[in-house]
Amino acid sequence: MDNKFIMANLLTKLNQFWRIIATAFGFTLFGLGGLLILSMIWFNLLRIFVWNKTKRNIIAQYSISLSFRFFIWIVKSLGVINYQFNGLEKLKHDKHCLVVANHPSLLDFVLLASVMPRCDCMVKESLLKNFFIGGIIKTAGYIPNTEANKMLPYCQQTLASDGRILIFPEGTRSIPGKTIELQRGAANIALRCQADIRIIQIQCNPPMLIKHQKWYDVPPQKPYFNITVTEKIAIADFLSPNEENISVSARRLTRYLTSKLNQE
Repeated sequence: MDNKFIMANLLTKLNQFWRIIATAFGFTLFGLGGLLILSMIWFNLLRIFVWNKTKRNIIAQYSISLSFRFFIWIVKSLGVINYQFNGLEKLKHDKHCLVVANHPSLLDFVLLASVMPRCDCMVKESLLKNFFIGGIIKTAGYIPNTEANKMLPYCQQTLASDGRILIFPEGTRSIPGKTIELQRGAANIALRCQADIRIIQIQCNPPMLIKHQKWYDVPPQKPYFNITVTEKIAIADFLSPNEENISVSARRLTRYLTSKLNQE
């Protein structure tokens, strides 16, 4: 019995060590492919030859989706993670809407963008100044999370062209075991742009790449991501006929989103 326990523990440690090596390889490949091929070469070509901004954004987003799909295929094949999408067919016809998800891991955006060829995303404004990914964000037309009077026109333009905007309304990655708390940004955008909301729930067990966790701090067991596309909220159910009550509607909608994203 002791020998079996020792052997099982040894195999677990070897598997964990392998996943550290494979994670390093995957992120190196991700960096070289994303930063060198996409940012330095492909996206510069797009800016030169594709002058229509909307068309350029769509091509860039599709390129990002393909590269993410390849990346997660690599890390899954190497045994770093496993994942499953549920209800993915619901996303195929979603247009002029927000896609709202919880945010347990650094890989959440990568997984979701890999299955959404056209996916605008809300990003931190500070990332626009990042030498490595600023060009990617601008070419893809991602929306900076800035003052409402600057941000809303971007959102309205994107939604008017049948786009989807992916938002993680927590504003940062979740802390395992703690109740999810949302900011009101997503609710305000949905109400002011009159856009429906598609809810996605992401579970990662055991936790991986959570807040303040180093990339090499991999769990003893292989993480499993379970991504479920759930209901679509009709924004008309939360719109108030009185424009002055939009803050009240935003609080009510935020509470509803919070209750849904806390359901596991």
